[in-house]
Amino acid sequence: MRSPEKHRLDDARRRVIVGAVLLVAAVSLPGCAPEPEPIPYAVPVELPPRSDAPDGGVANVDLADPAWITAVSEASGIPERALRSYAGAAIRKTELTPECGIGWTTIAAVGFAESDHGRHDGSTLGEDGVVTPPIFGVPLDGGDTEEITDTDDGVIDGDTKHDRAVGPFQFIPQSWENWGTDASGDGVLDPQNLDDAAMAAANYLCRASDYDMRTEDGWLAGIRAYNSSPEYLRRVAAAANDYAEAAPSADD
Repeated sequence: MRSPEKHRLDDARRRVIVGAVLLVAAVSLPGCAPEPEPIPYAVPVELPPRSDAPDGGVANVDLADPAWITAVSEASGIPERALRSYAGAAIRKTELTPECGIGWTTIAAVGFAESDHGRHDGSTLGEDGVVTPPIFGVPLDGGDTEEITDTDDGVIDGDTKHDRAVGPFQFIPQSWENWGTDASGDGVLDPQNLDDAAMAAANYLCRASDYDMRTEDGWLAGIRAYNSSPEYLRRVAAAANDYAEAAPSADD
């Protein structure tokens, strides 16, 4: 494993876009358009089994090996509490639908791109997995975004005129109604809870990829369903591959 400094994402990659990502068309002279760069994808990385896993019902946050969490957090710059959510979601998803093959690095990379692991705009991630203050995107009022009028009476996003993306994984209320889950075990489906949101994102990405996150086509289909911007795909792939390089393999 290389030193933590070499694996921490640089300042340019730490720019976070919350809510709808604007697609900006580049202007170029006729016949002079550069060849588009290929969009990379992230190969899933296996997690080492937890040797002291308790029996019975275990919340996602307690599924990953604590020593692995500490080592990977130091090497990658992902906060330990956030990494426990991502790793737990990947482990649980492997138990439920192993054919999907989603990697913890992909879940973590989406969490980075959407909210800097729950730290967007000064929010903090509590030990209970809840971000404070809550994270809300811009109103989807049709100005620079798609227009989505209110669908939840402001219950989820606090806006009774238009919908907003909410939480560290930026679900709009309609999507949260479809994919929200209680992965924390507290009896509440909370998009501001990283355990719940990470698991919901894993469920959504697997479904969008037709349960094929191991292949390039499947991985790109899953991420495009989350956000189709080429810039976004490159950001997520770069972060996921950086995390994979920082982490010890399951065989180490």
